[in-house]
Formats: sequence, structure tokens, C-alpha cells
Amino acid sequence: MSKDDYKSLLKHEVINRVSGLSLISRVIVDGYLSGLNKSRRVGAGLEFSQYRGYEPGDDLRLLDWKMLARSGRYYIKQSEIDTHISVRFIVDASLSMLHKEGDISKMEYANVLVASLAHLAQTQGDAVGLLTVNNQKLEALQPAIGKQHFNRFLYQLLQLKNQGSWPMQLASEKLHNRSHKELIFFITDLYENDEEIITMIKQLKTARNEVAVLHLLGKSELEFDYKGQVIFEDLESGAKVKVNAKDAKTTYLQALEQSMKTTKEALLASGIDYELFSLEDHIGEALHLFLKKRSSIF
Repeated sequence: MSKDDYKSLLKHEVINRVSGLSLISRVIVDGYLSGLNKSRRVGAGLEFSQYRGYEPGDDLRLLDWKMLARSGRYYIKQSEIDTHISVRFIVDASLSMLHKEGDISKMEYANVLVASLAHLAQTQGDAVGLLTVNNQKLEALQPAIGKQHFNRFLYQLLQLKNQGSWPMQLASEKLHNRSHKELIFFITDLYENDEEIITMIKQLKTARNEVAVLHLLGKSELEFDYKGQVIFEDLESGAKVKVNAKDAKTTYLQALEQSMKTTKEALLASGIDYELFSLEDHIGEALHLFLKKRSSIF
């Protein structure tokens, strides 16, 4: 699918309906997968690839009783059901995500991004769950599989109300189950007051999961392509500042570059992937990241 064909789908009236968002996600994923070879997977009832030790929460029906009799230890046969994971999407629902450039806002781009990743997860047989977060409300949809659940997932995504800012304090246990194997995508513009978002992201990483931060910014935010006297308004606080774009550009771009460099290094040091997305970027890059992060869990 060409970039022009892709962008022609991203219309407000399409993105903001469950049926439209479902269609977009299917077109994006199908177009992406058409260039890939389907990976071989070990299925239930087929020859298994390996054993692994039993872990709390595993289905007891998957225990290999012959191995138990021989070794006195509990083992699970690795099969297709074993290669399914939970994919949890945590979406920043603060007011800054309403920043709009051209015909699309960060929130609308995030919705297409999340819907496409969730659709791809479904094709892999994975459960998908959703959390939308701001300091006014936290909405959660626990991971599950199936077409009906996916439609509910999209509905809840579209029903979120952007308000306030990211919470200054939030227990990580509210965002994910630390005892389960999960792939977590954190979608945010990373606008914060005192590293409250970065601190929370670091707490999400455990030995049993993978975490990827998808950082969304607009082209103008990245390039500061403004002219003349410009008034900027903080969507979360309402504060306004008037600047001369020519005088402010160099200082702004240097500060932005340093901020992103520091953030990326801090996340990578914690074993967390970081990817920057401009609202101009094709979502296919995020699908590639999903497959890479998913494979690293096993």
C-alpha cells in the first residue's frame, strides 16, 4: 500500500467509528503481512518443540504426567497455546494528546496505531487488553481474544475522554499483572512535569514481559517549522507563551534533541524499547516492532 493510499484512509469521520477503525486496521495489517512469510508455529496436537517447567497459573491439563512420573517434576509441553501472549496497550489520555497537525491529532493517530497493532496481535492468536490513563480517570479492559472482544476494544478506545494530565503518582500494579507474561505498548507524547511518565514506564518492566514505548510527536513539534510571532498554549495547564519563532528555533531543537536522547538512553538501560513516531510516519514500522518484541518473549 502506497503512502498516499495509506494517508487517504486517515479521515476523521472514518477513524472515529468502530467500523471505520476496524477497516483501517485490517487494511494496514493485511498490506503489511502480504510482504512477509508466515512463521511456522507449533500447534496443539502437533509435535511439540520443547518442555518447560510448570509455572503458577498454567493450565493443569497441559501437564505431562509421564514426565512427572519419571522425574518427579512438573513439566508443560510447549505448544501453540503456549506461544500465545497477552498484549496490553497503555494509552496516554491526557489533554496534550489532542494536539493536531494537518488533518489528524495525536490521539487519532494513536487510535489507528493501537487498532492496527491489536489487529495484528489477534492474527497471532494473542489476547489484547487496553488501559487509558489520565489524572482524572483510568479505564481498563482486560486482555481477551475474539472478534466480539476486539470490537469492544475499539469501542472503548474511541470512547476515551482526553482530560487533565498524566497522574503524578500511580501504582504500577494498576497497569499490568506482574505475574503474567505480557507485551506492553505504552503510547504517549511524553509530556510530563517531573518524570512521572518515565518513572511509571520503568516500573512496568519485569523479567517476564517486554515493554515498548511509542513516542508520538507532530512534524511541527519535531522541526519547529513556525514563522513570525507565535503563541503556544499548554493544553494541559492552559498556560500561554509568546515567542519569536526564528529566535526560539535553535534553542528549542537543541533542548528537544537532548530530551529525547536522555529519555531513550534511560529506557534502553532498563531493557525498554523506545520508538519515535511522527504523525507523518507509516504505521507499518510499529507492526515490525510488534513482531520483533513478541519473538523476544519466547
